[in-house]
This record gives sequence, structure tokens and C-alpha cells, in this order.
Amino acid sequence: MTSPLLTRPGAVAAEAPDTEIAAHYGEMFQEQRALDRGAGWVDRSNRGVVRVSGPDRLGWLHDLTSQHLRELAPGTATETLVMDANGRIKHHLSVVDDGTALWAHVEPGTAEELVAFLQSMRFMLRVEVDDLSAERAVVTVAGPDRAAVLDAVRDSLPPETVLRPAADETDLFLPAAALVEVTEALTAAGARPAGLWAYEARRIAAHRPRFGIDTDHRAIAHEMGWIGSAVHLDKGCYPGQETVARVHNLGRPPRRLVMLHLDGTAERLPARGADIELDGRSVGFVGSSARHFELGPIALGLVKRTVPVDAEFVVDGIAAAQEVVVSPDTGANAQIALRRRPH
Repeated sequence: MTSPLLTRPGAVAAEAPDTEIAAHYGEMFQEQRALDRGAGWVDRSNRGVVRVSGPDRLGWLHDLTSQHLRELAPGTATETLVMDANGRIKHHLSVVDDGTALWAHVEPGTAEELVAFLQSMRFMLRVEVDDLSAERAVVTVAGPDRAAVLDAVRDSLPPETVLRPAADETDLFLPAAALVEVTEALTAAGARPAGLWAYEARRIAAHRPRFGIDTDHRAIAHEMGWIGSAVHLDKGCYPGQETVARVHNLGRPPRRLVMLHLDGTAERLPARGADIELDGRSVGFVGSSARHFELGPIALGLVKRTVPVDAEFVVDGIAAAQEVVVSPDTGANAQIALRRRPH
């Protein structure tokens, strides 16, 4: 459903898969500065929302996903992955438990598939799984002043609001009907409206990949840098655990995530999925891209592990230098110096 916030002055709709929300509200770089230096709110109401309730929920999800969830304390934000038996990533969940239910937001259009999978794994356990994507809206508040803003609006939030306070941002799971009212209160408290372009530029600069944009059907956790943040290495068995353990012990996943610093003279950003080329041959593909207010045009890409860490690329006709996000020798026992191009 199209967000009502697209009617705000200056709002311009984002591109797929985010066409229901705003890319910006007319001042893209000022919106980025607010998220970096003050406070801003971002409409992410196109995210899928899944609620898992019941007394067995945490132990059950602990056994199905990559994160240690069995003793997850109420109000603690974390991430987790659903993987297949070969360790390929099927879903990325941003989660929080409120003491009675676990809440997750996922990529647009993926909640139905996730709920179907979870429903198929219920067996006799005391859990209930609900797709609340049409009833709940996610708004993210970010920036160093976000705590003061949230304190100022706390009494005006609907009582059923669930907060997910991550390290550098806070997600609000709001009743969808309260989206306009709450964002107006956030604005009055000093948070600037910021579109998805600002949020994505900040995310890319922080080296955080996005499932379905920076991944493909073969992506595994080590390639994406999700070990630790979304994958707990000291827990029992779960689907995909053998692949995680093998790469953890032996190192060297097939590919690695990089951040690309794109030639700023180009008037466009690379097309999503375009080849990353080295000496005329494809060595990977580009995912997210954005124009950052300080770094200029940047992107995330997946390249072959064997590509030298100082290699420079051509991406959809645009020259690009790489910043290493995932080491080519990632893994517990890897003690090998980064490979560089011979001179």
C-alpha cells in the first residue's frame, strides 16, 4: 500500500522495490546530514512485519535461525538469518522481543513467504505466526539526537508501539493508522523527514548489505559480513550451520563484499546487478548504490574472493575503487596477508 507520507511537500517516490515510500523530500543531502549529525525519521512502511507469539517462540526461532535467541532479553535489538541446508540466505530479519512476542521487519514483499515457512515448522509447539504487514508500519529514527527526540514524543506514541533500539537507530513498529500522526510529532520534536535515499547512503557507508539487493540466490553469511551481527557462532544446530562452521574453520568464502567508491564525474549510478569488471572480465556484480553527502557516489558489490584487494574496477562503464568489507581470507584460522596485485 502506498504510504500516505508520499503526499508530503517535495516527496518523490523511490524505485523498486521501494516505490510505495519516498526517496527524498526535496533536499537529499540535507536529509543525510540530519541522519548523520542531528536526528531524522525515515518512512520504511513498505517493510514486511511479522509477529511471533507464544511461550515457545524464542527457543523455536533459536533452532530455526542463525542468531542466539533463546535468552533474548525484552527490548534487545538483533538480526538473524533464515538459511537453507546449504547455508544460502533465504531471509534477513531485524528483530526485537517485547516480552510477549518477537517482532521482525523484513524486505518488502517477503513476509508472506517467511510466514509460510515458519508455519510449516510449527509442529506441536506453542507459537503463533502472523503477517502484520498491512497493519503495522516501520519508521526509523536515526542520528545522534534521536534519544532526545524519542523522549519528547514518548507520551504521544500509541500504547501498542514496539521500539527496536539498535546501536545507531531506533525502529518503531507503529499501527499503520498512526503513521502520519507520529511522524508529525517526530518532526515537531526536531527530527527531519529523510527519504530512503538518505537512509541507503548511510547504510552503504556503514557497510551494511541489504538482502535481495546486495545478495543473490547463492549468497552465504560469510560473504556478506553478517557473522556476529546476524550469525552467532556458539550455538546449536540450525539450517545452514554446517556451511557457516566450515567457512569459519577453513576461511575463504567464494566471494566477498566490497564498498565501491565510484568515479564522481559520472552523471549516473550503476544499474543494480551490473557486472563489476576487472581487466575486461566480470568478477562480480553491484547491488546498492547512492550519492553520499561526504563520500560522493558509493555502492556495495560482491566480487570473487581471489580478486586482489587493491584492484580497481569498471562498473557499468564507471570507474571504481574498492574498500574491503569482507577479507578474502575471512574465517577463524585464516592468518594470510591480503592479496594485492603484482606490480
